[in-house]
Amino acid sequence: MDQAPGSPETPAAAGGPPGCYRHPDRETGISCVRCERPICPDCMISASVGFQCPDCVRGGSGTGHAAAASRPRTLAGGVHAADPRLITKILLGVNVAVWLVVLGLGDALTDQLVLVGHARYGLFEIMGVAEGEWYRLLTAAFLHQDPLHIAFNMLGLWWLGPPLEAALGRVRFLALYLLSALGGSALSYLLAAPNQPSLGASGAIFGLLGATAVLLRRMNQDMRPVVLLLVLNLVFTFTWADIAWQAHIGGLVVGAVVAYGLVHAPRDRRLLVQRLTCAAVLLAIVAVVWVRTLQLTG
Repeated sequence: MDQAPGSPETPAAAGGPPGCYRHPDRETGISCVRCERPICPDCMISASVGFQCPDCVRGGSGTGHAAAASRPRTLAGGVHAADPRLITKILLGVNVAVWLVVLGLGDALTDQLVLVGHARYGLFEIMGVAEGEWYRLLTAAFLHQDPLHIAFNMLGLWWLGPPLEAALGRVRFLALYLLSALGGSALSYLLAAPNQPSLGASGAIFGLLGATAVLLRRMNQDMRPVVLLLVLNLVFTFTWADIAWQAHIGGLVVGAVVAYGLVHAPRDRRLLVQRLTCAAVLLAIVAVVWVRTLQLTG
């Protein structure tokens, strides 16, 4: 007979995986994405990301755990939204809008927004990040070179974005995306030639890919598809011509680090740890940009 929620639970085997909160004799490595209690296959109810327990699906019923679970929260502590794709749609729309504007205005706008340290082509000179135009680190992540370039990046955003947005919540997902974009730009600025232009959302997309791997590992789900996708993308990164591998690696590392802090933060001080993680990553990005600027201007 199933054990009623809230009744005394039998401890899991010593040193083994925890037991399901409703069936303590059944060991499991899966947790509810809302309340994080362990659940066995009979208690798993598919959600937009991962699985939920019966109490969270019903909205809670009396116990302290269930009452807390009745307030819908994502795995990272964010509020569940009616549309878990809203930020993904907005980011996709911004990228497409910028692409269309650049098509209409030509290269003059691209020269003002593309990531470049400092470039001189004969008498033509482009002031870049080295001269204090730090905004290029972010604006370059919304520029694309050709239709194939933006198509691949937006396909990646649409595929990776919604599950992450649903699991993290809107604010945390947006922070992940923007920090990944900045991380990719920062590593490009640090390692690429100062006159080498760089543009595209690839750094941010690689950040989402790294975050997806962290999220799947946190939820004890099959990681083979995302690992295969990551390997394929890294092969393309280092074998195709005219790809800024620095942006890809920078975005990947930042995305994985930020996601780890978001989904592994302890519940009793979750918001503090998440804020400190994002702040630390941002400070590291600023430090990288500052060091590179000193190299170019010192």
